[in-house]
Amino acid sequence: MNPLQAFELSEISNKNEAPQEERPQFEITDMNSLNWAFRKIAALKTQEKEIKALAATERQRIDEWETQELKPVADNLAFFEKLVSVYHSKQLEQDPKAKTLSTPYGKSKSRTIKEQPKPTDKDQLLKHVKEAGLTEFIKEDVKWGDLKKSLSIKEVDGKKVVVDENGQVVPGVEIEPASTSFKVEV
Repeated sequence: MNPLQAFELSEISNKNEAPQEERPQFEITDMNSLNWAFRKIAALKTQEKEIKALAATERQRIDEWETQELKPVADNLAFFEKLVSVYHSKQLEQDPKAKTLSTPYGKSKSRTIKEQPKPTDKDQLLKHVKEAGLTEFIKEDVKWGDLKKSLSIKEVDGKKVVVDENGQVVPGVEIEPASTSFKVEV
């Protein structure tokens, strides 16, 4: 902001000390008073830009500070959650029914998902379903939830494959391995 704009704002701030109702009403009556109002507007717009620029800079600095402060917190959280899941995993090995471990300060919950078919190439899968005559599993797309129930995993020549009701290998589907996930609640 230049010194002239600072002067314009000082004139306004002296008048702004009075409540809005007591302020003398200004009326633009000629080119000089119009020019005076434009000078005030220009000074106020400059002040507004400066305030917004300062606020943006401070927001950026605060965001950077927040990121720096949260990184070690996130690292520590991941470390302790990993410790909990390793411990819970050992407990599950000893007692498969120990799906939830609870203390006054939190819970560790395990969820096991058995191996199951997972579509990888929907076009190839749709083609197979049509060729195999399994039309009850077709809408415009494969009714995956229903079809999945009819599929099974078999071992053929030492390799696990997904087969349909007719015993045919289903292309476009692979086997998702069994997994156990852990959730920490505090």
